[in-house]
Amino acid sequence: MSTILDTFIAPPCHEQIEILHQDAHLLIINKPSGLLSLSGKNPQNLDSVHYRLVQQFPDCTLVHRLDFGTSGLMVIARNKAINAALCQQFSQRSVTKTYSALLCGHLSEDEGVIDAPIAKDPARFPRMSISALNGKPARSRYQVVSRFYHHRLALTRVQLVPETGRTHQLRIHCEQLGYPILGCDLYGGREQPGTEETPRLMLHASALCFVHPVSQEKINAHSASPF
Repeated sequence: MSTILDTFIAPPCHEQIEILHQDAHLLIINKPSGLLSLSGKNPQNLDSVHYRLVQQFPDCTLVHRLDFGTSGLMVIARNKAINAALCQQFSQRSVTKTYSALLCGHLSEDEGVIDAPIAKDPARFPRMSISALNGKPARSRYQVVSRFYHHRLALTRVQLVPETGRTHQLRIHCEQLGYPILGCDLYGGREQPGTEETPRLMLHASALCFVHPVSQEKINAHSASPF
């Protein structure tokens, strides 16, 4: 069995993590684009959301992750019991996540569903692939916010809601739809003329709704898109 070698070295991220909510049990943060959620095996990839936060909150653990290039909302558990309670909400799909994205091209439909199973693709690591045979069920909903042109580049601003939580789900689903996320280097977001110099992946976790494990209060966190 061949070993997958991850040669990615993250460039330095100078943006700070913004803490939007803090209590004795959890944190809600705004992750900058260009920061790993968790430190990698390579010592050059030490900097991450977890590495930074554990300096101030020694027992904190990640409940979920955002891709390196994705910015936006994450909930962080401050102890193991809270982590388990929050992970249960994620596994039961009772957490609602909403993303803002810029897609290449003008979508013809105003809303829709992408239902396409996702599988690992060892031959093209770190890419994932759509596979009806080997993939795990994956479903995403999209809704158009606006269609416009930027320097003659046709773009569509959308809201994306993943109903499952597969790796790279929104990125590969948008490619499958025929409208890749602008700036996505793995799934077609830098291939069209005019997209090559896009400074980042145009994907932002803009809303996160869940139940606080202790107070049982419904939490509706929001973060405005930076693009």
